[in-house]
Amino acid sequence: MKTKVKSKTRPNRDRSQSRDPERNKGRLIEATLESIALDGITETTVSKIIERAGLSRGMIHLHYGGKDNLLVAAAEAFSEVYYKEMELQISGRSGRPAEMIMAVVRADLSIEILNERSAAIWHAFRGVARTNAAIARFSDTRDKRLRTMICDAFSELLKLQNPAGNATTANEVTLGTLALLEGMWTDFLTHPNAFSRDTAVRIVARFLDGLFPGEFKEYAGG
Repeated sequence: MKTKVKSKTRPNRDRSQSRDPERNKGRLIEATLESIALDGITETTVSKIIERAGLSRGMIHLHYGGKDNLLVAAAEAFSEVYYKEMELQISGRSGRPAEMIMAVVRADLSIEILNERSAAIWHAFRGVARTNAAIARFSDTRDKRLRTMICDAFSELLKLQNPAGNATTANEVTLGTLALLEGMWTDFLTHPNAFSRDTAVRIVARFLDGLFPGEFKEYAGG
C-alpha cells in the first residue's frame, strides 16, 4: 500500500507569504531596485524580481497590480531613502544660510547618498522619466522638497546681502546649484574611480562664492 506523501504546494506557500504583506512588499521593492542597479530597467523582468525576492509571481499582482506599478513604487521608495538620509545629515544645522546650503551639497555628494548603486538606479529612472510621468515625480532633481530646501536658504541669504533681493534670483541660483549637483552625479556614474567628493564640493562652493562673495569662501578652499 502506497503512503501518500504531502507535497509542498504553491498555494500553501502563497498563503504563508501573504500573511506578512508589508514584508513581502519590501522584498519586492528591494529586489526591483537591486535588479535595476545591476541590469537596468529594460532588463528588470518579473522573473528576475521574483527570483531575487524569493516570492511567487502572484505577489506582484497582489500588492501592486503589475510590474509597471511596482516600478513606480520602487522609484518612490528610492526617493524616500534619499530624503531620509538627507534629513539625517542636515538635522541640527542652523545659523548662516550658507552653512545649510553646503550641508545639503555635502549630503547629496556623500557616500551614503551617492554611490555606484544609487547612481545606477537614479540614472535608470531618469532615463524613463521623459515617457513615464509617475516615475518622473520621484526622480526629478527639481523635486519640490529639495528645491524648496535650497531655495529658502538662498532667499534668506539674498535678504541678508540685499534686502531688495527677489525670489526670481533665489530660484535661478537654486536651479543652477541643482544642475551642478546633477552633473556631479553623472560624472560619478561614468567615472566612479576618478571622482573626488571633496573636489566636487569645492567646485559647487566656488560657483556659489562667485555669486555671493565671501559667503562660501571657507568651503571653496584656496
